[in-house]
Amino acid sequence: MAVRKIAHPSVDDRKAKGLEARDRAPVSSHTKWRPAADRPDPVALLEQQDATREPDLVPVRHGRMMVSPFTFYRGAAAIMAADLAPTPVAGLGAQLCGDAHLSNFGAFASPERVLLFDLNDFDETLPGPFEYDVKRMAASFTIAGRNNGFSPADARAATLASVRAYREAMAEFAQMRTMDIWYAHLDEDELMAGIRAAVAGTAREDKTARKKEKADRREKAPKKQEKRAVKTEKVDRKEEKAAKTAQKRAEKTIAKAHSRDSLQALSKLGELVDGQYRIVSQPPIVVPLRDLTAVYHLSPDEISHGLHEQFRAYRATLQDDRRHLLERFEFVDMARKVVGVGSVGTRAFIALLQGRDAQDPLFLQVKEATASVLEPYVGRSRYRQHGERVVQGQRMMQAASDIYLGWTKGLDVRRHFYWRQLRDMKGSAVVEAMVPLGLTFYARICGWTLARAHARSGDPVAIAEYLRRLGTARGPPGAGTGPRTGGHVPGTGARPRRCPTWRPRAASDGPPGRRPGNGRAGACSGTGRRRTAGTTRWRRSWRRTGSGSPRLFPSGITGWRPPRGTTTGGPRRSWPPTSPPSPTAG
Repeated sequence: MAVRKIAHPSVDDRKAKGLEARDRAPVSSHTKWRPAADRPDPVALLEQQDATREPDLVPVRHGRMMVSPFTFYRGAAAIMAADLAPTPVAGLGAQLCGDAHLSNFGAFASPERVLLFDLNDFDETLPGPFEYDVKRMAASFTIAGRNNGFSPADARAATLASVRAYREAMAEFAQMRTMDIWYAHLDEDELMAGIRAAVAGTAREDKTARKKEKADRREKAPKKQEKRAVKTEKVDRKEEKAAKTAQKRAEKTIAKAHSRDSLQALSKLGELVDGQYRIVSQPPIVVPLRDLTAVYHLSPDEISHGLHEQFRAYRATLQDDRRHLLERFEFVDMARKVVGVGSVGTRAFIALLQGRDAQDPLFLQVKEATASVLEPYVGRSRYRQHGERVVQGQRMMQAASDIYLGWTKGLDVRRHFYWRQLRDMKGSAVVEAMVPLGLTFYARICGWTLARAHARSGDPVAIAEYLRRLGTARGPPGAGTGPRTGGHVPGTGARPRRCPTWRPRAASDGPPGRRPGNGRAGACSGTGRRRTAGTTRWRRSWRRTGSGSPRLFPSGITGWRPPRGTTTGGPRRSWPPTSPPSPTAG
């Protein structure tokens, strides 16, 4: 048996690796994406995926993707993977989510019953170039902003906020001790504290600006300036109101997440028949296996026997203590349930288990794991079982993971599945309802979260050195003296657990001679397009153009544009290639 030798380079060597990566792929090489000459037909890529999916669910998938450009982007991970393949990379790897768009971040419960914010979808996870995840995330903010009707400046501001938060967070993680990186996380208390701080900062700045504008009017400012001041005051009031509305929506989302558990799922998905709960039939979205005998060409007895065999195989993949806990539940029923956008058509099921009595349910989700869309471009996984690939990638990237994560093969041994809890205090942001200020704030916490996930498996020192702004001293921007054992969450004013160090923004982080926000603001603080007393729109122009601010990396990823169903060298093709979507598509 070969012994694997593990290298432990010094910090200086790791920094040198990051600098060498700049020679292979300069920062400027990430700008202005252009389709490759041999770019695969985007429609053909989707058709290839459809060929292996449930035929009756393919129209549902098409219907969900057709809702908007943003939903199309959500379901087009395979298209973007093909577009990213020829792009330059620095050669700095990490465990990738593989589909890190903004809707694949959300809240869920840790094993300690603390609500955490983290990545929550790992169907495409594989080790690969860190840039792939960053570009997928950044492009999603551009598309979401456009889909919400934001101005180009607002969409760009949210996009830049996400990558800037990633860069600054990685610089912070590069200064942290190894175990501090591993334990870093963002919980609901820190998240809400950041939201309240941002809203309070908005209100303070608006109040100060209004006082200044009134003083200017009293000094008999020219009529044109007076009208401009009145208009700006109205805009400020509107944005302050929008910030407070966003805070209320966030509080409501978190409260709702606390109520989303197996008992709540039972009230939605279960029905009581002859004193026994079973899963209700709601075709085509929820179809119990008792109604799918003709689809799978199996008798009820064969299905029942196969399900119990699968359940036993799944239990064997759990840790001993968790397997012992699961064995306290008995298997009751199972159904096919359509979920997501891009994964619609792959086999996905829910299983109803019962503990001490009918009021002690446990719902598990069983999802088919196919080959990652990144596999043709970054290589095959070390795990031959795709269900295990998903589980191990999730555990590597998340701060805390579901205790019931496991995997198994299907009745058809060529199909692989992974298991997890269906609803465990899960919550997600309503992107379509976000205003520019809210989307920019959300972009910052997503950027921080993705950096933390990459820092767990990749080399944060090398990545931070590669991303370091030109012309600045080594180390995180604005770093002070003395030991640093943690980092803050950009834009929130909050600190992740076990990350005690927090610093004010350095003067060099903003336009010369001014410091965005007050002295208590963090390195990514500020509330977006705001004005303060004595300013003349420098902050607004800074957010829009970067004027007076340091160079952002990767500055060019906002040039990525989603495919529009065309090829570069062939005729234009329409999509979807099949019949109109089912009216029940949700």
